[in-house]
Amino acid sequence: MNINHSFWKNRRVFLTGHTGFKGSWLSLWLETLGAETTGYSLDPPTQPNLFEQASVAKSLRSFHGDIRDYDKLKNALKESRPSVVIHMAAQSVVRHGYADPIETYSTNVMGTVHLFEALRQLKLQCVVVNVTSDKCYANQEWLWAYREYEAMGGRDPYSNSKSCAELVTTAYRESFFPPSAFAEHGIALASARAGNAIGGGDWTPDQLIPDLMRAFLKKEACVIRNPHAIRPWQFVLEPIRGYLMLAEQLSVNPQKFASGWNFGPIDSDARSVSWIADKLAGHWGNGAAWRQDTAQHPTEAQLLKLDASKAGAHLRWHPVVSIEPALHWISEWYRAFRDKSDLRKITSSQIQRYESLLANS
Repeated sequence: MNINHSFWKNRRVFLTGHTGFKGSWLSLWLETLGAETTGYSLDPPTQPNLFEQASVAKSLRSFHGDIRDYDKLKNALKESRPSVVIHMAAQSVVRHGYADPIETYSTNVMGTVHLFEALRQLKLQCVVVNVTSDKCYANQEWLWAYREYEAMGGRDPYSNSKSCAELVTTAYRESFFPPSAFAEHGIALASARAGNAIGGGDWTPDQLIPDLMRAFLKKEACVIRNPHAIRPWQFVLEPIRGYLMLAEQLSVNPQKFASGWNFGPIDSDARSVSWIADKLAGHWGNGAAWRQDTAQHPTEAQLLKLDASKAGAHLRWHPVVSIEPALHWISEWYRAFRDKSDLRKITSSQIQRYESLLANS
């Protein structure tokens, strides 16, 4: 199922974390859809970054602010008066969670509380999609994929903070925004849990694709910590389409759609880190290679998969770009960076190409 373009035309959207990797992709897509987007975020988290490389600031109105600054966040919401809120502002790196758990919890948990409380106090009528993570589940290292009703958990600060954000979402939905009383409060609240989103323009430290591409661009072997870990890899626009479709349906039927949703790849695209590294090295060529890091590192999950059958059944969402073509698109983007090409143009062209695939799926 494709995006409903007429829904987004002139729609007021408030997007937190718009300067990040996924936020930049979503901002550009919202521009093509004709939405009136307001972004709220800190400065881009890395140098370089997609937000600046693709001139995303031209696509929207920006508020510079911390999601933990309740008054500033509330004033930005009051001024923009959105009908759709997509919450993506977060500390998103597992290893950084070990290094700075206070920032991780305060951003991912209390930042979420601040957003929901601001919406409650302002009595805005809107739909809200809280983007969390596949790592919100209590990972048992099962061979099968996690479904939306399974237990929240997380053994490291980042994963645990995302499970906490899910619990906050449930508490606010049941305490203040119950779907059965939507006519009274006017807020439809859902959460979205996605796998490892990969795509061009990601420069996040301690993440596989950015680490590989930085090494390949320098003609060095990439050092990989955990080559046997299996993750639900998916092209970045796949979960973003899920967030957009979920927002559309929340506006139509909050009683049915105000809940948690998984957006993950087909089972065969849950691949090991080493498989991804080998394939991307092959696409890149020029002697691209990697080697295993033998140093000791904090514990990370080895096996994690998502079951997206609920999204397939009720949203008619399904992946349209499998992992192999996704890696081709990623190589294409970073070659454009290497060759000093127009990165806004290449990013927008991949959005158009993706929409063409949707139209034919």
